[in-house]
Amino acid sequence: MNSIKTMDQLVQRSLKTKTVTIVGMSDCGCGSLTARAMNAVSRAQVLVGGERHLTFFPQFEGIKIPIKGKITDVIKQIEELFNENHVVVLSSGDPLYFGIGGLLVKKLGLDNVEIIAHPGSVQLAFSKIGVNWDDALTLSLHGRSRKGFITKIQTHHKIAVFTDAENSPKSIAEYMLSFGEKNWKAWICEHLGGVDEKVRMLSIEELSKTDDISDLNVLILIRDNHEQHDQSVISFLHEDEFEKRMPKKGLITKREVRLLSLGFMYLKKDSVVWDIGTASGSVAIEAAKICSDGAVYAIEVDHESVEICKQNIMAHKVDNVEVIEGRAPEALKGLPPPDSIFVGGSKGSMREILDVCLEQLKENGTLVVNAITLENVQEAYEYFKEKNFKPEIVLLNISRGVPLAHYHRYEALNPIHIFAVRKNKAEGKV
Repeated sequence: MNSIKTMDQLVQRSLKTKTVTIVGMSDCGCGSLTARAMNAVSRAQVLVGGERHLTFFPQFEGIKIPIKGKITDVIKQIEELFNENHVVVLSSGDPLYFGIGGLLVKKLGLDNVEIIAHPGSVQLAFSKIGVNWDDALTLSLHGRSRKGFITKIQTHHKIAVFTDAENSPKSIAEYMLSFGEKNWKAWICEHLGGVDEKVRMLSIEELSKTDDISDLNVLILIRDNHEQHDQSVISFLHEDEFEKRMPKKGLITKREVRLLSLGFMYLKKDSVVWDIGTASGSVAIEAAKICSDGAVYAIEVDHESVEICKQNIMAHKVDNVEVIEGRAPEALKGLPPPDSIFVGGSKGSMREILDVCLEQLKENGTLVVNAITLENVQEAYEYFKEKNFKPEIVLLNISRGVPLAHYHRYEALNPIHIFAVRKNKAEGKV
């Protein structure tokens, strides 16, 4: 009985006249619209769209609202008009794919919004170059920072990029070359579906020198020999793969310790991370790879280590790490609140650093401290006990097998204490 009632509700909702119709279209203009879409436009009393889209309908006599400036202002206008007018919103391609569709459905409700999709520009671009796109990553740099772009492309071999005047295909190619990313083929697909449609393939070097590209484009990147580039989910990089201060070889978190510490940090794809006392930057770099949609702030007081950290960031091709030269906790001021914090060095300011960390850490965020010296172990333990935290504590003793003539022996690394706590106001842990 309940299923019949639910089905009846769905039918009634589908029959209801919706007052906002979002119409997807290509650069071909009216020629790309179905009869259903054209009928919606003919009934419209308000027509909303980019200035380019509105020029396709010079005969329209109702209210025209160009999409420019803040999109929230445009949505507010639609919200004020849709109850008494049939509103049509023109969008490029699929309105739910980096488009206005999702915002309007969320604001006005699905009962009031109908969506008539058109093949999107990414789909059209891949069809023009004859390459399947079901395994492609799509990134939008349109009106967005390119921070993290290099990190994201490390784990993909086929990418579609929405560009803009600032993040143009040329500037993107220049940025890729600065990280040594040149083993790609680039397709520039301009005015897809329109009379000025143009598709061409260039190398990254050629693209970095090309200026005659329309603002209306999709950039497709396909990596050469991507099988040789495939990366493991957990990189587990040996410390010898990082530049570090010599002869102070100990100023880097050993890979076994790094792996366990990262596990305790409960990182997510979009986590904001602080790495305090980053030294060579190994933890920051590994965290950045995991948090490809997030950001990592690596704090270090020693100038030589700061420069080495920057070298490692370039060498390991992560661009969502910001290196901050300064002494904690003073250097932490103004940073975005973190989801996770790693403290690898304190320079004698353990308590002051932990005070700031726990104050700024987000609810349910994690704090991980690595302590080598007995003094730091004692100070961290007493601090958490005083603050009524019950940290997970691990004493990690690692020995690695090393050659001894025709045999092997174990060589012990420095033992490490790992303290891991989670901030939880519900339990009074603040």
